[in-house]
Amino acid sequence: MPYDYGQATVASVATETDIALAEADALVAQAIDADDLSFEARVAPLELAGARLTEAYGRGAFLAQAHTDEAVRDAGSEAEERLTKWRAALPFREDLYRSVSALAAVEPETTMTDEQRRVLALWVRDFRRAGQDLAPEPRAELEGIRARLVELEIAFNRNVNEYEDWIEVTAAQLAGLPDEFVERLTPGSAAGTYRVSLDYPEVYPFLAQASDRDARKVLFGKHWSRAVDANRPLLAEALRLRQRAAELLGYPTWAHYAIEVKMAEHPETVTAFYDSLLPPVAQARDRELEVLTSALRADLPEEHLEPWDWTYYDEQVRRSAYGVDANLVAEYLPMDACLKGMFELTGEVFGLEYRRVADAQAWHPSVELYEIWDTASGELIAHFYADWFPREGKFGHAAAFPLVVGHRRADGVYERPVSAILANFTPPSGDRPSLVQHNELETLFHEFGHILHMSLTRASYARISGGEAEVDFVEAPSQIMEHWTWDPAVLGRFARHYRTGEPIPADLVRQMVAARQLNIGIKTMVQVFYGQADLGIHAGQAEPDLDAALRNAYRHVGLPYPEGTFLLAGFAHVMEGYDAGYYGYLWAEVIGDDMFGRFESEGVTSPEVGAAYRREILEPNGARPAAELVRAFLGRDPTPAAWLRLRGMD
Repeated sequence: MPYDYGQATVASVATETDIALAEADALVAQAIDADDLSFEARVAPLELAGARLTEAYGRGAFLAQAHTDEAVRDAGSEAEERLTKWRAALPFREDLYRSVSALAAVEPETTMTDEQRRVLALWVRDFRRAGQDLAPEPRAELEGIRARLVELEIAFNRNVNEYEDWIEVTAAQLAGLPDEFVERLTPGSAAGTYRVSLDYPEVYPFLAQASDRDARKVLFGKHWSRAVDANRPLLAEALRLRQRAAELLGYPTWAHYAIEVKMAEHPETVTAFYDSLLPPVAQARDRELEVLTSALRADLPEEHLEPWDWTYYDEQVRRSAYGVDANLVAEYLPMDACLKGMFELTGEVFGLEYRRVADAQAWHPSVELYEIWDTASGELIAHFYADWFPREGKFGHAAAFPLVVGHRRADGVYERPVSAILANFTPPSGDRPSLVQHNELETLFHEFGHILHMSLTRASYARISGGEAEVDFVEAPSQIMEHWTWDPAVLGRFARHYRTGEPIPADLVRQMVAARQLNIGIKTMVQVFYGQADLGIHAGQAEPDLDAALRNAYRHVGLPYPEGTFLLAGFAHVMEGYDAGYYGYLWAEVIGDDMFGRFESEGVTSPEVGAAYRREILEPNGARPAAELVRAFLGRDPTPAAWLRLRGMD
């Protein structure tokens, strides 16, 4: 059984962290003091230390995202800071650098496995990027910068997770929303009013369905300015420090430093990537904006389409032109049926079986625990937790977290991975089960792609396991999963009306697929906006104009800029590993679509293609560069052709 989270306390979080850090220190000392000039003596202990710290993260620091007790969440944040600082400081150790670099100088090609050579090369790269070639003074400054960045990143993300705000509306202002949405809302301060919070299951349906335009504007503005007072100065300081670190290491910008270790390798490659896609996307965006503007003008002849209008009128056009009502679609998507369908599908395609554990011993009674079994060998290969619904203090959107990383232990036994999904799907209400919106179904499949990436790894070392591919590739194994949520045959397998049990009508699915193209250009340009804003604030200025960067990037969306907002304050990605890397979502989507093209051509649910995908993509994890993995699966380099075709822009 995995860890008993029901026993977690403030004291246990601290104790787990203390023990793990002490054990990691001992392993590092072992690597430094080794007489044997071998990978097993000088690098393998560092990999075991990394695995041990991930386990400690899973038992302590992770609870900052999920525990119901604020004191335990605070303890988790403190633990995360300690663990992250330890990891960040490691490449700055001169004694460790001398030990590992001595090994790197003895022609490892002749003495190591491919995995070992890969891991050693990554360690050597880390030492270089930690300034081991610099004089002591700038190296010490660089180490101080890295420690401070850890503090800023953790504080920033905690502020986002803990931030609470809402609007209060009357029943009349909830016109357009279904009764079950209203039933879930918290009462407002005045009689007959309701609170609409910034939680995903409330803010997005409200923006898409509430007919009160003024209320949508207020909620949109609050959502785009989450934690602004606390987080804007933290972000500004982080950007100054990142640029200074880049300069110390000889890079022109932090973007050059950050992208060096990704598939793209250079910011110029990212620019060329955007340039190749933007013309067809812009054409699609303009067509879509014309349709949505016409719908707006039918209601408000003198008005212009605003940022808080486009999802609302997108929903209106879907209903009027395509007969697609998101709430009616959700009635065919009860959570339990969606899970069962996803498990059956991925079990068939990837050769897996899922078994729910009766007593999860988790951090909340609603959390589920599953085993993943390999059907061919009958081997238990992983566990994962599923925490589906929102609650106070919990991580605010959807993500997958490694709790135990798959790796070969010192005794030769393979440590089974443990991971967790945290999500905020539409919860049950009254006599209605959780009915997921179709966009939530996409999110479910997407995040489960991360779980499979972490769970099916066979990499021997922590450094190249658990989804540890390049950041601009790691989303591809999740993006590919989303396509199954649009396939009529796949949806027909599990989508059943929650009351009648009737299958989702084939005509409705066809209309959903047709309506998908309605805002594909705008949605893509929103992704471009996020990516361009991220690159813009990391473009080399010591004091970047953050508002100007947002405004410049938002022009791609084609709507007026939402004045008085500051999206970056709640944009956790720029402070949790996607700094100068958010472009990777679209980059990975293009690669994921290309890989899904093989399923399309050989069988959408083909176990043979699934076996190849598991073997070439999921199991190696980071054991080889991502470009090699994709080339092995596709037999060629990826291209955007499939992406453009699947989105009707070829």
